[in-house]
Amino acid sequence: MNNNVGPQIGQIVKILKGRDRGQVGVIVAIADEKFVYIADGDKRKFDAPKKKNLLHLELEPVISSEVVNSLNESGRVTNGKLRYAVTKYLQSTKTNAEEKGD
Repeated sequence: MNNNVGPQIGQIVKILKGRDRGQVGVIVAIADEKFVYIADGDKRKFDAPKKKNLLHLELEPVISSEVVNSLNESGRVTNGKLRYAVTKYLQSTKTNAEEKGD
């Protein structure tokens, strides 16, 4: 995992502002230093990602290798892989919270 401060393709993000506040997505493209495109494979498909300001996102220290590999190989990622990455992340945070006693 890189210790870069900036966003990376395949990185899991929590949405802090807007209609999708509280939801989780995956970065599928980086527009510039201020904006990224996110999708979750469910409400927001890969073919219609949402452009989000980085100030409105919380970058998680998790990068989905399945999404990164798929994008590097074909330039696309299936919505199923996006859903899988989000679900896997949510399950890992849920088990971590249970272990900590939250």
